[in-house]
Amino acid sequence: MQWKPRALILDLFGDYLRYAGSEVKLADITALLAVFDIEAATVRVNLSRLRKEGWFTTRRVGRETVYSLTPHMLEILDEGRERIFHRRDEAWDGKWTMAIYQVPESERAVREQLRKQLAWHGFGQLSPSTWLSPHNLMAEVRQIADENPQAKVDALWCGTGDLREDRDLAARCWDLEQLGKDYENFIRTYAALDNESANAAKDGRTALIERMRIIGDFRRFLFRDPYLPKDLQPQDWPSGAAYGLFGAVHRQLGPAATDYVSGILGESVGPGEEVAEELRTA
Repeated sequence: MQWKPRALILDLFGDYLRYAGSEVKLADITALLAVFDIEAATVRVNLSRLRKEGWFTTRRVGRETVYSLTPHMLEILDEGRERIFHRRDEAWDGKWTMAIYQVPESERAVREQLRKQLAWHGFGQLSPSTWLSPHNLMAEVRQIADENPQAKVDALWCGTGDLREDRDLAARCWDLEQLGKDYENFIRTYAALDNESANAAKDGRTALIERMRIIGDFRRFLFRDPYLPKDLQPQDWPSGAAYGLFGAVHRQLGPAATDYVSGILGESVGPGEEVAEELRTA
């Protein structure tokens, strides 16, 4: 696997470092990334870029540089954890959240930002400026509107009254055929890793590498999967099986990987009780 340093840094913060005061010494994050054959110079360049983008602040403690998550970045990690470990599985009432936006031609960056935000929340694109979600995300659309005052964003709570039309809308908004194939490939890739006794016997370095690999691969689905209610899912939809596999492997590799990271940092990075329960039941 070709590791992407930027994504790996954020995954390490999301799964471990946020529980160590949401900060880390440069020397420690460099040691962690060396496990994945990421060179020290590459670590410094990526951290510097992330700091300039507002993801981190820095301070000096003696001769050490300490990188701390900004409040905004911590919110993003919280939201990401919610998306990963609290799968939407509610019954469908036949209604869609429709987001419609108008953006001046001169504000192309705003248009791109809207697309990214809507995709992150699981919306699918029906037309260039009309997006749909089968979940009640009216509050999320209004928040997006508040964050992008240059655009006019409207939110509608609506339905077709015809399940066949609804399934057609789902097929038009998302590439469900390709998404299903990618989920099946994920299952084939990681099925053998779902082994409680084998994972419990692994050394911490191996457990950390394998845990980061499955996190990195599964996280890519967050921008693509609308978590369709069962009424809208294609036959034999593999999303739930992939989610269950990810949760099991992530949990099984957790103790050894967490102990290994704690050893590098010199302090415990285990999650709190509430988060630990999420991982046990994922």
